Amino acid sequence: MLSGMSELTDQDPAALDPEDKKIITLARSARARNGVAEGAAVRDETGRTYVAGTVALESLRLSALQTAVAMAVASGAKGLEAAAVVSEAAEPAAADLAAVRDLGGAGTPVLLAGPDGVLRVAARAE
Repeated sequence: MLSGMSELTDQDPAALDPEDKKIITLARSARARNGVAEGAAVRDETGRTYVAGTVALESLRLSALQTAVAMAVASGAKGLEAAAVVSEAAEPAAADLAAVRDLGGAGTPVLLAGPDGVLRVAARAE
């Protein structure tokens, strides 16, 4: 497990909150719709969601989760309730956890699902 990540031991994938299922679905849709490596969604402190895909330009590279966090910040969000990323990865990237922690604070849930939408890792940004 990455440094800066603690696993949620009490999180049963079948018992996910409907709002958490929603951000996984939104992240999965962004990935498929845009044909990118990752899709992500974050929910801010007011319940608004921000959805993004990977940005891969010559001059700018952002993961989907970094992009979703940046969209939330640019829209005036003051905090995050949760984040989700859909990827082939086995665990969330350190830079993604850092971005979530920066806006949401330590302990913000980060859900990693596979392309099929099945939850792989439920972690907290530390």
